[in-house]
Order: sequence, then C-alpha cells, then structure tokens
Amino acid sequence: MFRASVLTLFPSVFPGPLGVSLAGRALASGLWSLAAVDIRDFATGPHKSVDDTPYGGGAGMVLRPDVVDRALASLADERPQICLSARGRRFDQARAAALAAGSGVVLLAGRYEGIDQRVIEARGLEEISVGDYVLSGGETAALVLLDAVIRLLPGVMGSDASVSEESFSAGVLEYPHYTRPAVWQGRAVPAVLLSGDHAAIAAWRRAEAERATRERRPDLLRTAGC
Repeated sequence: MFRASVLTLFPSVFPGPLGVSLAGRALASGLWSLAAVDIRDFATGPHKSVDDTPYGGGAGMVLRPDVVDRALASLADERPQICLSARGRRFDQARAAALAAGSGVVLLAGRYEGIDQRVIEARGLEEISVGDYVLSGGETAALVLLDAVIRLLPGVMGSDASVSEESFSAGVLEYPHYTRPAVWQGRAVPAVLLSGDHAAIAAWRRAEAERATRERRPDLLRTAGC
C-alpha cells in the first residue's frame, strides 16, 4: 500500500477531491492510504503557538522549527519527506512517477510566510513547487501532487495505455481527442480517425502531439534535445 501523510494546520482539507472518482475508489479499496496530521498537536506551552514573527522584521508569521520538527519526527520512516514551497524545484511527471514507484510520501504543507529554514535543512526536506505562482498554503499543492502520483499507482487507472499516452509522459503534450457525434456544429472529426488504419492514426497522433508541443510548450522539446 502507498502511504501518504500530510502535515498541515488544516487537516479537514483532506481527502477533499482525493476522496472521489478514481483516487477515492482506490482509497476506499486500500490501494493507498492518507493521514492528515495536525501540526498544532505538536505545539507546547500555554498558548500552543505554532508560529512566530520573523527575525529581521517583515510581514506575516513563520512556522516554528521546533513544532514542525516534532511533527515530522512522529512520522519518521523511509518515505521521502517533501516540503511544498514556491521556492522549490518545479514538480513534473517524472517526479510523480518516481514517487509512485515508492512506498509513500510525507508532505509538509506550509502556511503564513513560510517555514523556518533550519528545520528544512536539518531534516533534509525536498522542496517542491507545483508551479510558478503563490498559493495561500501548501494544502492545495499537496492535493495536486498526490493526485498526480496516486493515478499512477498500479490498479488505479483503468488502462495503462491511458497513462503512457498522456501529456509529458513521452516528453510532449497529448494529442487532441474526439468522440461522437462525428460532425458537431459543422466541425468534423479528422478523417484519419475514422479510417480504421491504426498505423496512420498513430502517426497522426504523434504529429499532432509534436505540433501542440511546438506551439504551446517549446521548452519541452528543447529539454528533450529536439
């Protein structure tokens, strides 16, 4: 079983969208498990404070390293420990596949202005960003990361081909899809898809995938050396 744990100040966010559709069915059937751990449970002192003002001044509050460290220590095992952060390396399909091949993951969802850097360094946390934008907290990013990983677990998707032909899996964006009716509002399905010629269809799909990638994400082709 793939075990996911999320350290958060808002455990009620989970499972959220991960509790429905394919991920939800896989969760209910035991293909993976999810534990939302409340960081506040590891605060001490009369006020149970989890944050404090930043040294050097500035707006907002910072999550305390001692509190976060105790929370992480409660989940100490061999799973990768990841801090969701706008400062992190951008998440991609390759990282999702690597995580799906493991036994699980521990995710730290930050809030406020961030997390004290010392605990990130002391614990050797991998910092990951889900995109070049800023969210109100790491919970949404954790949901995104887990959704990308869980759907790659064996038995979650209905077809392995669905995964192998998706955007980014082969270094390009996915080709366009069509279904019935064959003509809709004067727009016809490309004739090749109705031909029954599987080789021609495969060639068309590859060409369309490459065209979309050149137009929308040329950086992917440069990364692949194309």
